[in-house]
Amino acid sequence: MPQVLEFKLPDLGEGLTEAEIVRWLVEVGDVVAIDQPVVEVETAKAMVEVPCPYGGVVTARFGEEGSELPVGAPLLTVAVSVGADEERAGSGSGSGSGDGSGAAVESSGNVLVGYGTGAPVARRRRVRPAAVAAAVPAAAVPARVPVAPVSAPDPVPGSVPGPVAVVSPLVRKLARQNDLDLRQLVGSGPDGLILRADVESAIRALAEGTAAPRPASVPTPEVVAESVSGAVAGPAAERVPLRGVRGAVADKLSRSRREIPDATCWVDADATELMAARAAMNSAAGPAAGPKVSVLALLARICTAALARFPELNSTVDLEAREIVRLPEVHLGFAAQTERGLVVPVVRDAQARNAESIGAEIARLTEAARAGRLTPAELTGGTFTLNNYGVFGVDGSTPIINHPEAAMLGVGRIVPKPWVHQGELAVRQVVQLSLTFDHRVCDGGTAGGFLRYIADCVEQPAVLLRTL
Repeated sequence: MPQVLEFKLPDLGEGLTEAEIVRWLVEVGDVVAIDQPVVEVETAKAMVEVPCPYGGVVTARFGEEGSELPVGAPLLTVAVSVGADEERAGSGSGSGSGDGSGAAVESSGNVLVGYGTGAPVARRRRVRPAAVAAAVPAAAVPARVPVAPVSAPDPVPGSVPGPVAVVSPLVRKLARQNDLDLRQLVGSGPDGLILRADVESAIRALAEGTAAPRPASVPTPEVVAESVSGAVAGPAAERVPLRGVRGAVADKLSRSRREIPDATCWVDADATELMAARAAMNSAAGPAAGPKVSVLALLARICTAALARFPELNSTVDLEAREIVRLPEVHLGFAAQTERGLVVPVVRDAQARNAESIGAEIARLTEAARAGRLTPAELTGGTFTLNNYGVFGVDGSTPIINHPEAAMLGVGRIVPKPWVHQGELAVRQVVQLSLTFDHRVCDGGTAGGFLRYIADCVEQPAVLLRTL
């Protein structure tokens, strides 16, 4: 007979504790193969397809699209045929299942796409609920015995925590529609399998008033507002759940504000020479040289040169050990606004890249961010962040540090402004630079020296030639 196994939302790594269901890839009644993706979820880091480690018939799904589930919560249940596995177990090639029944159930134990067994994915097909019931020998089904729900809150003696075996998904749906807890029923089928007659009998018992009353409904926001003010004053306020990317950003920024004593300094810089140098680079390379070098790539390269001179700002604070940890590599994060919210992709080993290599990686990560294809590894591990808020048409900001980093450089818009150049008033391309830093890792002199070096490189790009 089939055995019903529960597949729970696995730990997707990087300290994630929940995920939002974006799209179900299977329906109840579908046949799934081992390691076949069954649901697409969005975590605080990326979109992930989650494969099921069992092969069989999907009997139930938990959670609608758009709902959020914690790690360890049930995702779905699968009816797995164990007949063939029992034969393998008898020949010494199988192993006992976790419930102690002695039947071997084949599974991969894998939870992420790309780490499966390599078996081909079976085509999805619908299976009539009767097909699951047909797996139970007809001769083994005893006479139907009406069963009433147990009145005590304790589970039925001998019941096992986890999903309850039912003859078909329709029976489970029938119980859910009538607020029946299947764990409080004793099935009359083989091995306690709950049949439709069992659920119908329990529904009749509910209609006769033998079951506990249903819980009171949760008041709506309008009812709450009316009970507080005595009358409905107007439309109810909209409540937006803090989850997914928005929830992760809220948690991280709140932690940064709680733990990091930050300070900000800023300076205006004449970026005219930097813009001219960029134009010269792109025109000299020619059309066959590939993508043009962006201003953000040049600023990123300036950041890596500045961090080599001021390594205090490429560090983190270990609170437990009460130590400042200075990091040897620069993993440069840059803020990117997407439809799902703010994300910070990371350019790995930026200190070993030139402006062209950094620009190519920024372009690749930006495209992946907008398409929602960034992996958790591409969104974590940054040591310093470059925030170009000039794209929003603003000049300055005091950003919140991307915890657990120690600093963030902000870049405003580059606009024509009156500027004293070589003793004369002229119109120049001016940008405001701001540095927010963790005051635990350095004093204002170090932060000011870092920002001044950045401004000098912007105003005179030839300064960089000494370190290239």
